Amino acid sequence: MVSLSNVRMRYPGTKKDVLKDLDLTIKDGEFLFLVGPSGSGKSTIIKLLTGEVKASGGKIRVNDFDLRTIKRRHLPKLRRTLGVIFQDFRLIDDMTVYENVAFAMRVVGAPNREIRKRVPYVLDLVGLTDCKNRLPRELSGGEQQRVAIARALVNSPGLIIADEPTGNLDPAKSLEIMMLLNKINEMGTTVLVVTHEKELVNAFGKRVVSLSDGVLVSDGTDGYYGNES
Repeated sequence: MVSLSNVRMRYPGTKKDVLKDLDLTIKDGEFLFLVGPSGSGKSTIIKLLTGEVKASGGKIRVNDFDLRTIKRRHLPKLRRTLGVIFQDFRLIDDMTVYENVAFAMRVVGAPNREIRKRVPYVLDLVGLTDCKNRLPRELSGGEQQRVAIARALVNSPGLIIADEPTGNLDPAKSLEIMMLLNKINEMGTTVLVVTHEKELVNAFGKRVVSLSDGVLVSDGTDGYYGNES
């Protein structure tokens, strides 16, 4: 579960709070869209949840980790419970699809026998079995994002954070990626999607949390992204 209570964030050397007394809870197994205009605080929330930065005030818990008191040496343990998907894919150019996904398991010390079992399963889940020996440059944008999703999923995280996962894709591929994330959520993984694409959000009928200028302005379960931005 994710819990933010009275969270305030001001970056060093600045005079303005990026987040202002923010309260937000994401339950295990939930699918949530986080929306809002540029500068509203969405990216800061991701950085807080992954331990990249520490809040100026308030309490944050992610998957039983207290991010207010967590030591730097324990951040890798936190991050093993998370899968993060980025807009720009961030694949390793000279590794095949299989190697890109397997690398995420090797980083956390998974044994080879587990890698040989898990990677094919995840590639099948995202529909890339036939692409396992291709390099990223040989794939379409949608296929590259599927590799990124497989990589985020391969270590069985409790929470997937997708930061503008469809930002570089056309509408048809964007819908495919969102349907895949929805499928992953239905299998039990908590999913947080940060996006600005209103039509895509409104197509899925999930919980939508909207930020504006560091303040939570709406939190609805009717799946509608209105005109707050």
